[in-house]
Amino acid sequence: MAGMTDRVQCFPPRCVWVNGPIIVGAGPSGLAVAACLKEHGVPFVILERSDCIASLWQKRTYDRLKLHLPKQFCQLPKFPFPDDFPEYPTKKQFIDYLESYAQHFQIRPRFNQSVQSARFDETCGLWMVRTVGSGTAAASRSHEVEYISRWLVVATGENAEKVVPELVGLGEFGGDVMHVCDYKSGEAYRGKRALVVGCGNSGMEICLDLCDYGAFPAMVVRDSVHVLPREVLGKSTFELAALLMNWLPLWLVDKTLLVLARLVLGNVEKYGLRRPSTGPVELKNTEGRTPVLDVGALGKIRSGDIKVVPGIKRFSPGKVELVDGRILHIDSVILATGYRSNVPQWLQGCDFFSKDGFPKTPFPNGWKGQCGLYTVGFTRRGLSGVSSDAVRIADDIGSMWKEELKLARRPIACHGRCISQI
Repeated sequence: MAGMTDRVQCFPPRCVWVNGPIIVGAGPSGLAVAACLKEHGVPFVILERSDCIASLWQKRTYDRLKLHLPKQFCQLPKFPFPDDFPEYPTKKQFIDYLESYAQHFQIRPRFNQSVQSARFDETCGLWMVRTVGSGTAAASRSHEVEYISRWLVVATGENAEKVVPELVGLGEFGGDVMHVCDYKSGEAYRGKRALVVGCGNSGMEICLDLCDYGAFPAMVVRDSVHVLPREVLGKSTFELAALLMNWLPLWLVDKTLLVLARLVLGNVEKYGLRRPSTGPVELKNTEGRTPVLDVGALGKIRSGDIKVVPGIKRFSPGKVELVDGRILHIDSVILATGYRSNVPQWLQGCDFFSKDGFPKTPFPNGWKGQCGLYTVGFTRRGLSGVSSDAVRIADDIGSMWKEELKLARRPIACHGRCISQI
C-alpha cells in the first residue's frame, strides 16, 4: 500500500485550458460575475471548494438570519427577487433565490475543487490555478488539476475563513466553545449561561436568539460600536443614508444618522455601547466596520436579559475573568468574532492584495488588477457592491473576448505540458 501511495503522489496534475475566465468561488460574487458573462456570451469555469453554491449561507449561518438590508439592495444583476418575498428575506428565501439564479443562468460550478495556488506565469502570459479534489489525502493528490486561462476572477469574498482569536485560558475553560459559523439556534442553550464574544450584527442577533430560547447571554463589547435602528419612520436606515449621500457631504450624512439614532434608540452608551468617534458611514467605508442594525437586541439589553460586559482577561474552568475584575460563571462560549479573506493563502506572486486579503486599490477601482486579474466581493459594501463589480468585470472581459477567443482556440503549449480544453 505504501508503494501504491508513493506512485499516486508522483502523478503530475492534469492541465486544463479554460476558454474564458477562471472564477474562484461560487458564492453570490462568483454567481453574479458568471451571470453577467453569460449575457456577453463568454464561457467560464467556476471553482468551488465546497459541495454547493453559497456555502457560507447554506452551512455557516444561524437559522433566524435574515437579510439586514431591504431586498432591492441585495439582489444580483439581471434577476430580481420574487415579488412575494418580504422586504427582508429569510436565510432560506435567500438561498432559494441563489439556487434559482444559478438555474436561470445555467451556472454549473465545479464543486469540491479547493484552490491551492494561483499564479501568473509571465513566460506564457497566463494564469495557472492548481486545485485539489475532495477525498482522502492520496485520492486528493491524484485529483489535482491545473486550470489555465487568460483571466482570473477572485470571488472568494470577505468572509472566506472564520476568525478565532487567542484568548488566555480558553483551552482550560472546559465548557462548550464554538464559532458563530457553527451556531444554528439557541435550543441547545436553554437554561444555560452563554458568553458571546463580539458585538457586531451576528453577536447581537445570537444574544437575541439565546434569550428567545430561555438562555442567559452576556455579550463581550471590547471596542466601540455604532448601533442604528434598522428603520426610521418606516424607511430603511440604509436606504435613507444612500439617499442623503446624493445631496449631502459624508460628515453631514453621519451626523444626521446619529441624531436619528439618538431619537429612536436613546442614549445607548449608558448600556455599555460606546460609539466610535468616526461616523458610521465613514467607518464602514474606511475600515469595513459595519454598524449594527438593531432588530430587537437593544430592548433585551435595556431589560437586563442581555448583559453587556467589557473585554476578557482570562478563562479558567467554568468561568471567565473580565478586564474590570469581575468574574462570570458560564457554561458556554460563542465566538461571534467574524470572518476574514483567505486570498493571501493561495494567490501567489501578486501584490494587488494587502496582507489582510483586500485589494490595495480603494473603492470604486479595486475590481481590476493587472495581467487579467479581477476581484469581486471586496468592496465592503455588501451585495450591492458585488453587483456593481460583477457588471464592470463582465463588460471589461466581454469587450476583449472576441479577439482573445481566436487565441484561446489555438493549440496551447506551456512548459511542454499537454493541455486539454473546456
